[in-house]
Amino acid sequence: MKVAAPIRSRPNVVLAMLLLVYIFNFVDRQILAILAAPIQQDLQLSDTQMGLLGGIAFALLYSTLAVPLAWLADRTGRSRVIAVSLALWSLFTALCGVAQGFWHIFLARLGVGVGEAGGVAPSYALIAENFPSHRRAFALSVYSLGIPLGSAAGVLAGGYLAATVDWRAAFIAVGLAGIAIVPFFKLLVRDRPIAPPRPDSGEAVHFLQVARALGAKRSFWLLSFGAASSSMLGYGLAFWLPSLLQRSFGLDLIATSQFIGAVLLLGGIAGVLGGGWLGDRLGRGDKAWFAWVPAIAFVIAVPLFALGVMSGSAAFAFILFLVPQALAYVWLGPVLSAVQHLMPASQRATASSLFLLINNLIGLGGGIFALGALSDIIEPVYGNEALRQSMLWSLGLYGLAALLMALAGPNLRRDWTGDGDGPAVL
Repeated sequence: MKVAAPIRSRPNVVLAMLLLVYIFNFVDRQILAILAAPIQQDLQLSDTQMGLLGGIAFALLYSTLAVPLAWLADRTGRSRVIAVSLALWSLFTALCGVAQGFWHIFLARLGVGVGEAGGVAPSYALIAENFPSHRRAFALSVYSLGIPLGSAAGVLAGGYLAATVDWRAAFIAVGLAGIAIVPFFKLLVRDRPIAPPRPDSGEAVHFLQVARALGAKRSFWLLSFGAASSSMLGYGLAFWLPSLLQRSFGLDLIATSQFIGAVLLLGGIAGVLGGGWLGDRLGRGDKAWFAWVPAIAFVIAVPLFALGVMSGSAAFAFILFLVPQALAYVWLGPVLSAVQHLMPASQRATASSLFLLINNLIGLGGGIFALGALSDIIEPVYGNEALRQSMLWSLGLYGLAALLMALAGPNLRRDWTGDGDGPAVL
């Protein structure tokens, strides 16, 4: 009897569905930022407590569980792990809407982190599996559009619902919407049959062997800590900018959501796609450019962010924030593509999860909390402008990120592993 060939999803369909899931990932992750003011008022929380909710409450299990879940995805099916993760984090997002105090919402945010832990690294591996190497950085940058699109959607929808209904309704609405797309994702994104590696292929290795092999590559550490340094500032600014606009610029909730949403959409889309395009174009001749492109972007972004934060006009600040917001996203396509080429194809999700462990535990877990805690510490001196000063003092993190990325470039030439092209038919 003839066995029917397994149904395969087309690469562009896979990419579109992964992008949709990633949008919900960031809607659920970033909606807390625009809702910070009403949550603080309702639950009587300090900036430090909000920093914990936005940072470590989410990042602790999100970062650590991503590693075993990615290892599981490499062996049991990446789309399956992503679908279960989407359902779980959407459920816990909805539960944030019924929280009655700090610890209630803290535990719900932990749950969101548990769910989202299984989403990103397997998605990187699916994209690398479906797209040839010469288009991989751009494909990963298209996927990374989920960051500005999801963040903007979370800010706009959250701000509107909080202003017209309340902050609880915003959490419940976006959580239920995420659950609703799970069956469509499972229908349209199918795993390819996972063949066990041949004993002589060099790929039949355990997790610790993957970790040791990756850890021996200097470019991995430089890329990871460079990305983590930039993420500390990037996540910190993204979370606290709505509060700054309301405290120091006098914008209401709706105006704040429109300001942030427009900056994220215009700047974010340009930066993500531009970075992927530059990485693919320049990286063909010299792999070092996969790290040097982000390094240059970080250096240019620092003075522009500083001018925007110090501006006394919301309209002028909007113009100033557009360019550095784009530059802040340039690193995604090139760096994520480079990480995919540090290990063989069968180990990509695991390698990505180890990169994300460092990036998110330090960047997401530390950045939001650090900016909020610093704001509380210097408030006796700067009063209502403490948050503005906290942001300015933190801009040095981009300088550190630029230095680490610049050093990573020459090491990438040595550490780069075979391209491992995915299918060329799109």
